[in-house]
Amino acid sequence: MQLTIKYFGMLAEATTITEEQFSTESCSVSELLKKLRTQYPELSKKDFKVAINQQLVDHTYIIKTEAEIALLPPFAGG
Repeated sequence: MQLTIKYFGMLAEATTITEEQFSTESCSVSELLKKLRTQYPELSKKDFKVAINQQLVDHTYIIKTEAEIALLPPFAGG
């Protein structure tokens, strides 16, 4: 399946891109992050949240269909 992965803030700086297409089989968020951290080792040093189709999810969430994945740096509410 094809995923669109979007990187924001310091995560875009760490990967040097803001968006990419990523092909993978059905997997959990933690499995996807492991692949991304292998490709972009700087991500291992960053704290961030993951949103799938604009909904925050935890690392056990299973990605089963094409989706938009956003890696979001910490942010403060107000």
